[in-house]
Amino acid sequence: MEKLYDVIVVGAGNAGMVAAANTSKAGLKTLLLEKHNIPGGCATSFRRGRFEFEPSLHELCSVGTAEKPDQVYTIFENLGAKPKWYYETDYLFRAIVKGENGYDVRLKTGVEDFCNSVDAAVPGSKDNVRAFVDLKEKVDAAINYIYATKGNPSGPVMLLKHADFMRVAGHSVEDVMTALSIPEKARNIMCTYWGYLGVPTDELNAMHYLNMLYGYMINGAAMTKHRSHELSLSLIEVIRKHGGEIRFNSKVTEFLYNDDGSVAGVVANGEKLYSKEVISNVIPHNVFNMSQADKIPEQHLKLANAREFGISVATIYLGLDCTREELGLDDYTIFVMSDPNPRIQHDTRTDGGFYIVNCLNKVVPDSSPEGTCTLFFTMPIFGHDVPKDLAPQDYKKYKNELAKKYIEDAEKTLGISIMPHIEEISVATPVTFARYLGTPEGTIYGYKLSGWDNLMARIAGEKDDFTIPGLSFCGGHHVRGDGYSSAYIVGETAANRVIQRLKGDA
Repeated sequence: MEKLYDVIVVGAGNAGMVAAANTSKAGLKTLLLEKHNIPGGCATSFRRGRFEFEPSLHELCSVGTAEKPDQVYTIFENLGAKPKWYYETDYLFRAIVKGENGYDVRLKTGVEDFCNSVDAAVPGSKDNVRAFVDLKEKVDAAINYIYATKGNPSGPVMLLKHADFMRVAGHSVEDVMTALSIPEKARNIMCTYWGYLGVPTDELNAMHYLNMLYGYMINGAAMTKHRSHELSLSLIEVIRKHGGEIRFNSKVTEFLYNDDGSVAGVVANGEKLYSKEVISNVIPHNVFNMSQADKIPEQHLKLANAREFGISVATIYLGLDCTREELGLDDYTIFVMSDPNPRIQHDTRTDGGFYIVNCLNKVVPDSSPEGTCTLFFTMPIFGHDVPKDLAPQDYKKYKNELAKKYIEDAEKTLGISIMPHIEEISVATPVTFARYLGTPEGTIYGYKLSGWDNLMARIAGEKDDFTIPGLSFCGGHHVRGDGYSSAYIVGETAANRVIQRLKGDA
């Protein structure tokens, strides 16, 4: 007799785990399928020698604390998941721009201190900076209304009650900051985080960026001692506690459909598995490639093919035989840039125009063995930035040259000695992420959120997005784009909608 589940969740990435945790907690018969032998997707860890490395997480925004919980803390708390949070509450980041017109600044957490930090670097800019930050409350009110109407807001209500939102919603970060008369240098400093979203600020939606910036600003950066693997394990524990079934090493190869076009289940490891609802943490491109062609509405194919793949990354993981103090680092997050302008940084990304250095030991001192520390370099690049003529036998050389280039630049820029202290090193590129995640071009950001496909447009048009009955999507490719916090939020949203359809009590 065929086994019927209420919900099958495909992919144990951040969004998939939160979705499965919520549906199982709601009493729905839930099956979570993951092609790897461990959960998390990018939210995992790996070991080299005596070091445990974090593949992708720099820091989380919008977490909050027990005393003042924000969205992420609330999601985990409601599920009963109990990761141990650590916070960088002093500084958001250090931003270094090399060259004649460069600067070296640190921005503090907290709205007032953040504005004062920018003003210290660009005297006279505080009021203008504060005007941008203060848009956040108005944005939240408008977005909450749009979500409440399921993407079908009333035009008159938007014009009358959310006029400020309407004035800025369709504009880029640069457009809005310029309209608020924020000086160019202050704009550049404030826009340092663009690399976390993979879209330069002259095309990145202002409300999207403000939402992320504010999430870091008011709470500080958050992470857990055992990095994202701890977050993943806490969610897996919730799923099992509530009777959810998890199958690792279970790669889905086909999506099954009923005669009426609704999704009926999936095939994993050759076994047909049926359910009332399927939630996919897998990007739509891959889902459609695993489906019968005549079951995918033409408009869905057009939408998926019209979207651009988001950015990927190259990463360097270093285990050093000295402490952070001996190395001479006093910052958790350092952005290094060759030009102050985000567009130029983006366009010179393959030439060292923009990269990030993290030292987790600044926040979690014992995150590596005693007497050691770890460094994590991140370079935002696209899958198509990897040389098309790169032969397999030259791939190792390509990675070694990449690592040497950025490590030497960091040594020169930061005035520290890294090379003599390297005990362990591992290098990943978009090729690595394409192989592990199975995403087109190794994208970790799903679809690029810019132009006609920006965050505001996706929120407003969500009801007309992918609408195959019985199939929901969640993850970096969904409405909010990528980032751990966004993934947790859309995972919860997808689950609650499924719970509503199946139980009517969400």
